[in-house]
Amino acid sequence: MRLPRGSLLVVASHNQGKVREIKALLGPHGIEPVSAGDLKLPEPEETGLTFIANAELKARAAADASGHPALADDSGLWVDALEGAPGIYSARWAGPAKDFRIAMARIEKELKEKGATDFSAKFVCALSIAMPHGEIKSFEGEVHGHLSFPPRGDRGFGYDPIFVPKGWDQTFAEIDPQTKNDMSHRAHAFTKLLHSGIFTESL
Repeated sequence: MRLPRGSLLVVASHNQGKVREIKALLGPHGIEPVSAGDLKLPEPEETGLTFIANAELKARAAADASGHPALADDSGLWVDALEGAPGIYSARWAGPAKDFRIAMARIEKELKEKGATDFSAKFVCALSIAMPHGEIKSFEGEVHGHLSFPPRGDRGFGYDPIFVPKGWDQTFAEIDPQTKNDMSHRAHAFTKLLHSGIFTESL
């Protein structure tokens, strides 16, 4: 699997925050990203039981429907005291309106109900890249930290306002977006993708 500079790549997401981050990661490699939302591609039902299974499902659906290579992300928040929840259901906890204020409030409520004193958590990201009706490759990255309430910051999306990465006292939503992109779970997965040699310099 090789994608030379100038290749069109479908970002298989309708989440604009996620699309922006992926486009920023792709920018230096001369890849022309277009989102599944821009192409009016339907969102497949996420029936996988792991982050990689869901990322592969989305990448395959977008690649086969568009006829172009597709990159899909499945990511979520893993809270140790909640036995890994919300995990692969992170987006679903935000409800049909994808209101993550609801999801963050639910996490805080469930931690209080458990009497939790350990707020450690991690973000997990699986990236899958698929060729139309062909090969698929997947990569996974993580970033560790802890949760902090109430939510702080307006620079991120999803659960960013309650996640403080290890070694920091700011949430992902307070950190400069470029700095966050350099250290995030998505960046770690993307680094593994780059090291695979999929993006080539030749035209």
